[in-house]
Amino acid sequence: MINAVAGQELRPENLLKIAGITSLSTVDYPDNLSAVVFTRGCNLRCRYCHNPELMSMMPDANDPQWEDVLALLTRRSGLLDAVVFSGGEPILQQALLPAIQAVKQRGFKVGLHTAGQSPSRLESLIPWLDWVGLDIKGLPEDYPLITGATAGDKAWRSQKILQERGINFEVRTTVNWSLLSPERLLQLAKRLSEAGVTDFVVQRCRDQQCFNGTLPHPALPPSVTHRLWDTLSGWFPRFTVR
Repeated sequence: MINAVAGQELRPENLLKIAGITSLSTVDYPDNLSAVVFTRGCNLRCRYCHNPELMSMMPDANDPQWEDVLALLTRRSGLLDAVVFSGGEPILQQALLPAIQAVKQRGFKVGLHTAGQSPSRLESLIPWLDWVGLDIKGLPEDYPLITGATAGDKAWRSQKILQERGINFEVRTTVNWSLLSPERLLQLAKRLSEAGVTDFVVQRCRDQQCFNGTLPHPALPPSVTHRLWDTLSGWFPRFTVR
């Protein structure tokens, strides 16, 4: 539906709450040059989150607007392969689908970074998506400690949906050893491998600008991490540490 506001057409995608735009990224969509649209709002409070300013839906006076995304895509036409919607948790916003459709209509691939916090909405987006980066924080019982919410079942249902629908996706797990021990990481990875996940990424937790400023950042001896990465490499066709 299109509404008239101040004499102009307001399309649904214009309602997307955007916190920032990266005009060029080589790492946010594998093997593609992408622009990244960071959306506002997240229902999780991950203790190691390095973008806590995106948790709130409340806009800032300096936030980009959807017209800024379109202007970027016009300038970068022929140079960019894809647009990635990240966050925050993009699928919390109903305006995400029309925004994705608008990008697809301009000939770009669409990637999505999500923690899978609305499995039903994620499923409705799949026909329009080319690739998904799914954040799995831990086993379901680990979520309260890591995220402050009992949200693990949603994430694991989202993983199952992506697996069943056959879309290209990777699972990413951020590790802070005070929140997720090597033993728990192995248990998580084993479950993912048994579920058929082929792309698994372990992301090292950043030790600056965390949502929880007092979060400890213990280190493991290199000999331990080397054995851990070797084990995980044997479980997945594609395994990466970032």
